[in-house]
Amino acid sequence: MTQYFLSLPHDSEEEPTMESMDPAELQEIMAQVEAFNTALQETGAFRFAGGLQPPSTATTVDASGDGPEFTPGPFTEAKEYLGGFWVIEADNDDDAITWAKQASRALQSRVEVRALQEAPPA
Repeated sequence: MTQYFLSLPHDSEEEPTMESMDPAELQEIMAQVEAFNTALQETGAFRFAGGLQPPSTATTVDASGDGPEFTPGPFTEAKEYLGGFWVIEADNDDDAITWAKQASRALQSRVEVRALQEAPPA
């Protein structure tokens, strides 16, 4: 089975967090996400998932030169950023997209689907 990365893009103009959401709306979304996660787990497709803090909380580490350099904030400026993700297993792209549709419905948000790279045959 192939592993897929289901990612949640957010607009960079905003940095939404659970704390900034309406509590009733958050509770409803969390219940829908929990139902989605349960379905993933029951079918064996779930590997792991997580929500990320906004880019402004990031630290970029670059140890490719003489010494490590640390830069507060995101590495690049972008119109969108990664807000959260799931890593799932699916038989094919169509199955992964079916899961993404369910995730999108649960979160009322866009979801990007990408297969993880696999090592080339030896």
